Amino acid sequence: MDRLNAKLYLQNCYIMKENERLRKKAQLLNQENQALLTELKQRLAKTGANNATTNTKGNGNGNAAAAGNRAPIPDLNAAAAPGVHGGHEKKAAPKSKKAAPKSKAVAN
Repeated sequence: MDRLNAKLYLQNCYIMKENERLRKKAQLLNQENQALLTELKQRLAKTGANNATTNTKGNGNGNAAAAGNRAPIPDLNAAAAPGVHGGHEKKAAPKSKKAAPKSKAVAN
């Protein structure tokens, strides 16, 4: 019984260490994603401003208004990745590994 308990304890330590490693990796990816999103928003704002200026100097066909009415960029980090905030989210139930029957194509 003590051997089993020690084995489970070591497995638990390994899982906690791996969980911490993954949490740190998720935080770094989240920071990188935020920086890239900010850069993208800045580039789009700059491009939109340049297009509006160019289009108003052009033939006046109303494209400046269309360029300024773009849909806002969604914040993909609003719903952060599971485990990023250290919570204990429930995991999804494992998928069944039953193989679907294969259909055979008949050549005509």
